[in-house]
Amino acid sequence: MSYKKTFEIRWSDLDANRHLANSAYQNMMSHTRMGFLVECGFSQKTLLKYAIGPIVFYEHIYYFKEFLAEDVVIVDLKLKGISEDGMFFSFEHDFFNGKGENCARCEMMGSWIDMKTRQLTSLPEHLLKPMEALEKTEDFKLLTKEDTRKHRVFPKKATIL
Repeated sequence: MSYKKTFEIRWSDLDANRHLANSAYQNMMSHTRMGFLVECGFSQKTLLKYAIGPIVFYEHIYYFKEFLAEDVVIVDLKLKGISEDGMFFSFEHDFFNGKGENCARCEMMGSWIDMKTRQLTSLPEHLLKPMEALEKTEDFKLLTKEDTRKHRVFPKKATIL
């Protein structure tokens, strides 16, 4: 089963064009992901106990139809990929309006960071299992470290200093 959250559009969610701002999409996705993770046992207490935290590598958003102030936003979350040890994960978010129209889609990839060493880390087995139970996308895949660089984007050397 996928995971869903419903949002009312607040005045602060709108941009100068009077439709849902890009930052609002990102906030709704983050809130949806964290809601799912909390329900899977990733409470603040648990994250503190294991000294881990989620990080985002990228979010690619595709817009199909705008959301206006009067619309309701339903964010659907599915698992697009995960590594065997849970270190890497990818989610797909679909945004629907109250009429059921798919207005946007986002693919995001992230990982877990050890808050003490500041290095990427795997998940304890009991936290990995609930993530794996989330409904998977049709193109779900088992992730490897190489998938984190599939877009071939790397840091540049500073030329402005």
